[in-house]
Amino acid sequence: MSSSANILIGLAVLAWLVLRQTQRRLVREDRRPVVLLVLLVLGVFQLATYLKLVPVSATVIVLVVASLVLAAGFGFVRALSVRVWRQDGQLWRQGGWLTVALWLVAVGVHIGLDLLFDGAAKGLGTGSILLYLAVSLGVQRFVVLSRANRLGSFA
Repeated sequence: MSSSANILIGLAVLAWLVLRQTQRRLVREDRRPVVLLVLLVLGVFQLATYLKLVPVSATVIVLVVASLVLAAGFGFVRALSVRVWRQDGQLWRQGGWLTVALWLVAVGVHIGLDLLFDGAAKGLGTGSILLYLAVSLGVQRFVVLSRANRLGSFA
């Protein structure tokens, strides 16, 4: 898959995620993380395809790991920006403008690092964007569920 196709797919997924996160939604512990799993599988496939095309060096491995640690960090911070509350016996969650801003900053940092390390790992950011989004979303989901769990039983 080309770099521009990866960017377009990543941006489309980001727009969809941001839209869903700004909507008021029920928090359900028993809901399967289908979107997260699809992103994870596609992200691993995307990264594997990228790694077949470039020489894998210690620098590339360190950059991938650092990128995923950043994704997790942004997911944690972003989860704290999501409002979680109980209404009529049900748990709800909704992200706001800060959640959106943190998503944009997270993706901007990911792409910025790609530009910064272009010589060492050309295209790594676009080759790992879906995995980056999956890790970030997964950590955010875990933290939001943990916060909701402290409020009581799920719907």
